[in-house]
Amino acid sequence: MEARYEMVRGLFHIGRRVATGVTLALGIGAASFGPAPIAAAAGYRTANFVVEAPTDALARKIGDAAEQYRHTLSVEWTGRPLPRWSRPCPITAQVAPNLGAGGATSFVFDRGEVFNWTMTIQGSEERIIDSVLPHEITHTIFASHFRRPLPRWADEGACTTVEHPVERARQHRLLLEFLTTGRGIAFPEMFAMKEYPADVLPLYSQGYSLARYLIERGGRHKYVSFVSDGLATENWSAALEKHYGVTSVAQMQHVWLAWVKQGCPAPPASLAAAVPAPAALAATTRGQSPDSPPPSSAAGASAPVATSAARTSIYAQARTSGQPAAR
Repeated sequence: MEARYEMVRGLFHIGRRVATGVTLALGIGAASFGPAPIAAAAGYRTANFVVEAPTDALARKIGDAAEQYRHTLSVEWTGRPLPRWSRPCPITAQVAPNLGAGGATSFVFDRGEVFNWTMTIQGSEERIIDSVLPHEITHTIFASHFRRPLPRWADEGACTTVEHPVERARQHRLLLEFLTTGRGIAFPEMFAMKEYPADVLPLYSQGYSLARYLIERGGRHKYVSFVSDGLATENWSAALEKHYGVTSVAQMQHVWLAWVKQGCPAPPASLAAAVPAPAALAATTRGQSPDSPPPSSAAGASAPVATSAARTSIYAQARTSGQPAAR
């Protein structure tokens, strides 16, 4: 049976509802919104993407970055690169200095296949390259790997962990606001969500925070294995116990809230040392299959995107300094 799914980030899908079950007395944060989008006018094609952006240079930069993220993030999450898609994913980019960052990716699941990719992204050039694009590319990696929808928190939360530290810190500030004002979502409800709730922003913040907690304690490959087991059995408590030693979803909420109250400290040094370090992004974009050679590195090609180390530096700095993680 064919089903279309749309993954929405940031400013594209915002609502409000009353959530219960999770409260915490901490600080507050705020989101920012940008002006109307600027129309795309130029195009660029890679092995797996067709990009429309305001200029040729931007289209090329976004397309090359998308290919690079697609390869490297797939290896970081699943241990292997993605094969080339049968049809490229269209990316429509709206780019302006003060435009709020956000994106939406849609695709179709049908009898174990996933196809009909479509991606829309917006924001400043910097935020598109270092946050929106890796977030949306991670959605396509998860869809290609799992071949079925993930719980919204697990998908959006993991995708947010690859964003720039500035964006991750904003999510943490929002989390504290939501927990303080009664908009937190009880974990049994959050784990059961297959669709976006009316009040979607707390889902992003809580999902990011929990995904960050789990990934810091086992790495990305373990996180993917945990999600795979949870999807296969629909027994998330058993999956948590198997991979993280937490006996139930309710206990996970208790452990996570205690961690947030403590300022989200890094895990013990012995545990942190056991977590595999993310691989650095290559200096050039690599082909995704034998019939898709690497793009030319001729003059004028885009500079490589930020390394994985840069994306995770908010945690590394905290561990180095001995201070609580930046929020």
